[in-house]
Amino acid sequence: MKRSSVLAIAASAIATLGGVPAALANPRPLPYTYTYPTLPKGAFEVEQFVDFTPVKAISTSTGEETFYGATQFVTEVEIGITDRLELGVYVSLVPRPGETLTSIPVMPEGNGSKQRLRYRVLDQGELPIDLAFYGEVVENEREIELEAKVIAARHFGPLQIAANLSGEMEAYFNGELELVLNPSVGISYEVVPAFHPGFEYWMRAEFPLESEEEEEEEGERGFNLGPHHYLGATFMFNVMVEIKVTAYRPLAKS
Repeated sequence: MKRSSVLAIAASAIATLGGVPAALANPRPLPYTYTYPTLPKGAFEVEQFVDFTPVKAISTSTGEETFYGATQFVTEVEIGITDRLELGVYVSLVPRPGETLTSIPVMPEGNGSKQRLRYRVLDQGELPIDLAFYGEVVENEREIELEAKVIAARHFGPLQIAANLSGEMEAYFNGELELVLNPSVGISYEVVPAFHPGFEYWMRAEFPLESEEEEEEEGERGFNLGPHHYLGATFMFNVMVEIKVTAYRPLAKS
């Protein structure tokens, strides 16, 4: 008798809608507000975000305003370091329209990367309000950014309420510094694991860290600095691809 040295690997990928147990996924039902759960130790997920935003720009050939479909793509890999600590690594891509357009609005993301940690305190339901802490570092072609969040959440069966107290320090490569406040709160309801409708509110306000002389010269706050507010309906439609890999070493007779 001798053992075969051949290693056989069988893999299968199955796309499901609502048929995968919730333990296999860590869905994010709200666009801006982070929720409490984290991936279990050793688990990982890959998420792809695609944003399409119609904006106005100036045509370099005619000098007139025209609509432009601005896009940004973010790929995220989430890894459960422990049952309460989760690592997220992002790569972002924002395609440019070339030389045909000018005066193009700046998209929220830039070409670069992000790294973040999310740590949840105790297990769900052990406190009256579930608490988690979030820290993120961003590096792109415009800035280096540090962000911190306090996440508070509560589940009532399929109903989930979450609130984020968020702040950012943005250091631009042109020497400017800004403090950004962007709290948010949202509510979502799990109709089925694949569908979560809800409502969300967020606010964003930017505060340039300037000298008193510079503040007096600029006068009142510009429109871009905010504060800006949003309140509206949301929904998450979750499509999961589950990949199973099984390795085995068969025995063979001599």
